[in-house]
Amino acid sequence: MKNIFLKWFMTTNTLLIRISNGRIGSKLGTQTILILNTVGRKSGQPHLIPIAYFFHEGNYFIVASNWGKEKNADWYLNLLKNPRATLQLNGKTIQAEAHDAEGDEYTQLWKFATERHPPYLRYQKMTSRHIPIVVFQPK
Repeated sequence: MKNIFLKWFMTTNTLLIRISNGRIGSKLGTQTILILNTVGRKSGQPHLIPIAYFFHEGNYFIVASNWGKEKNADWYLNLLKNPRATLQLNGKTIQAEAHDAEGDEYTQLWKFATERHPPYLRYQKMTSRHIPIVVFQPK
């Protein structure tokens, strides 16, 4: 039942964000939400997902926490295969190239994200996997 509700919520939220140009659905609690458009690694079809993001030093980034689950989210696996993505936020569409943050970049972004959304610290404790951070550089 939880998965059905979550899927319904995400579909509805995506629709609200898109038709309102971000005026409705782009803020959930303390988090800001964008629509991430990736290409399916198996299907080759476009996939849209509403997801929390951060903006830091000219780049957008997403913490790939997948709510602390042991598996990486499909959107993340899609970006590993094809790092080109489209971000829809605040009525804008931004073409971007994705890369995994590593080293000092990862440390800086993890600190930035966890200070603004502390549940990421709990998610890291829930999983044995490294939680990736994906940085999107506008093209």
